Amino acid sequence: MLIGSFAGALLVTSCENELKDVPKVSSKKVPILVDKSLGVEIIYSDSAVVKAKVFAPLMLTHKTTNPYYEMPKGVTVIFYDEKLEEKNRVTSDYAIRRENEKIIELRKNVVIRTKTGETIKSEEMFWNENIRRFYSNQMVTITSPRGDIGYGTGFESDENFNYTLRGGNGIFTVPEKAIK
Repeated sequence: MLIGSFAGALLVTSCENELKDVPKVSSKKVPILVDKSLGVEIIYSDSAVVKAKVFAPLMLTHKTTNPYYEMPKGVTVIFYDEKLEEKNRVTSDYAIRRENEKIIELRKNVVIRTKTGETIKSEEMFWNENIRRFYSNQMVTITSPRGDIGYGTGFESDENFNYTLRGGNGIFTVPEKAIK
């Protein structure tokens, strides 16, 4: 019984001290450093050759121990070939780039238009800059220039959009001579 009373008194005392410290802790303000940029255009190049351009109406730069760039009003990324001709275009309504991990998350209405005329759509897509791969574990729809539609539960691609569709099915045009 004495041990139970002692434990109860210790518990009440420790809670009292913690509650007493709450105003001190909550009054300490930690600044969150965020830079706001409007009408952003970023050019990515390799050996003085432009590889891509990024456009965002608003970019928030979060300067934390794990810095990231947030594009809450959407982003457009245009990839270029050696002749500076557009080869692929990626758009989304929201994006975030995690600086340390070198990963870009594209969310909400992600649309990719490839140089071959295909349109790839999803609600989420990731670009891993380290391994230069796009991937998604969300539903993906791919429409070809001739109207074929493919659906998948996952997607993986290199930066030229040579892709693999997981859990795929779809509606495809079969040439008449292939049926005979």
